[in-house]
Amino acid sequence: MLQQNISNLRNIIYFAKDMLKGTADQLILFSFLPFNVYFRDVKKRTLMKLFFNYLIISFLILFCSSANTLLAQENYPTVDGYKGIWFTLGQKSEFGDKYSGGLGTYTAKHIPLAIYSPEVNRTFFVYGGTRSEDERYLLCMIGVFDHNTGMVSKPVIVYDKLGVDDPHDNPSLAIDEEGYVWVFVSGRGRKRMGFKYKSTLPYSISSFEQISEEEMTYPQPKYIAGKGFLNLFTKYTGVRQLYFETSSDGIDWSPDKQIVGIKRSEDKNSGHYQISSQHENKIVFFCNWHPNGNVDLRTNLYYYQTEDFGQTWTDINGNRISLPVTDPATSGLVKEYFSQKRNVYLKDVNFDAQGNPIALYVEGIGHQPGPDNGPRNWHVVHWDGSQWQDHIITQSDQNYDMGSLWVDGDDWMVIGPTNNTPQEYGAGGEVEMWKSTDAGKTWDRSKKLTKGSKRNHNYIRRVSNGTDPFLYFWADGDPNDFSKSQLYFGDSEGKVWQLPYKMTAEQEKPQRLRTNIFSRWF
Repeated sequence: MLQQNISNLRNIIYFAKDMLKGTADQLILFSFLPFNVYFRDVKKRTLMKLFFNYLIISFLILFCSSANTLLAQENYPTVDGYKGIWFTLGQKSEFGDKYSGGLGTYTAKHIPLAIYSPEVNRTFFVYGGTRSEDERYLLCMIGVFDHNTGMVSKPVIVYDKLGVDDPHDNPSLAIDEEGYVWVFVSGRGRKRMGFKYKSTLPYSISSFEQISEEEMTYPQPKYIAGKGFLNLFTKYTGVRQLYFETSSDGIDWSPDKQIVGIKRSEDKNSGHYQISSQHENKIVFFCNWHPNGNVDLRTNLYYYQTEDFGQTWTDINGNRISLPVTDPATSGLVKEYFSQKRNVYLKDVNFDAQGNPIALYVEGIGHQPGPDNGPRNWHVVHWDGSQWQDHIITQSDQNYDMGSLWVDGDDWMVIGPTNNTPQEYGAGGEVEMWKSTDAGKTWDRSKKLTKGSKRNHNYIRRVSNGTDPFLYFWADGDPNDFSKSQLYFGDSEGKVWQLPYKMTAEQEKPQRLRTNIFSRWF
């Protein structure tokens, strides 16, 4: 009923606006509420009649303006600050939940969450949030950081999940060549549908148009100028299988086409997670394998790519693959972990200067948190032009510790929650910066970005095409108990700012996060 009333109100506003476009010497008919006024030639009317008409027109203009504002607030309201969603999966063992905490920038499979647009010198970013500290249901939010002013806008609610508290439904982001901002809202299998939204104005987050409602989980949209969108996503067709679709304009889309669904002869189900990126016209992804669909046994590492907008898919050597991929021993296999009974958790994808792919991932011996499954190893795996090179960066205590990778020649950088405090064995921790000067072969910790935190930080997300100071962002939260969740962003030097938790103005400057007494003076 509310949506119907809004629709009727919108029709009245559009009708009134059309009427007001007429000039004074034209026939104008106003039909609104109890008024029914017309005039053919105002020069022949009395001054009183002219004044009366003027009052009606003024009223209509005022009403239309106010009602438009009302509609914008009804459909795409702002929230008075950046408050992340807190979530617990509820799969608890001796050392806590499999994953939980502040998951506003979850999952690693929602790609990208943020894009820098040099045309307007702004970073657009999406996340899962709430209206207040004591709320737990999900709002799919978007914000924008203005690099010219150093200010951030109030976040806008693109889609209200209407009581759903699960950040698997978080959004991801795309911007087309005309500057329109696209928000891809994840669903959750066939239980909750996904949505595509397009901004009504270029480089604007004030209002959006819903384009579609469809089965789409973990959306990973890529935009190639002159071609359009290629969207990688998951469908729960047995159990988690990888698909893609394409569109030249974002409105009309190709049928969904399955890419990967690996199954052994004895398996009833298949399953995969993927992470992806693009280098010019090349779109690539790494994926793991869930034997018989068991997500807690996720293992192995695979790689596939397309350089012709999804017409053909190949392995790293350019060998064409038949879709969908079903063989565990496919030529796309990068590293085999199944026989070692080791799990693989995917984090980020980047490229070297030649466009060769690099993946950041974590592996360990089990899915439950705690010391029994030993430390988790952080890896980079890199195609050097002839073979895959794999190197360990560091270790942490949780499979769901998530960070991002940057590459500049031989200088590589990883930022992630690799310090296991304050909530040990919970997802996340204190954020640290790791650097390599030999193309990922050896690594050193170069800086601690957070220190003495009350809550774990997690899911440090790289901005696509990012630039300082908004190069990455993330959220915090206590993985053991329901807590507030704040959002942060940082630059290439490791300086960190907190996004304003409470906002009174439409735009405000984020506050610099100081980690020690010395830094307070600089």
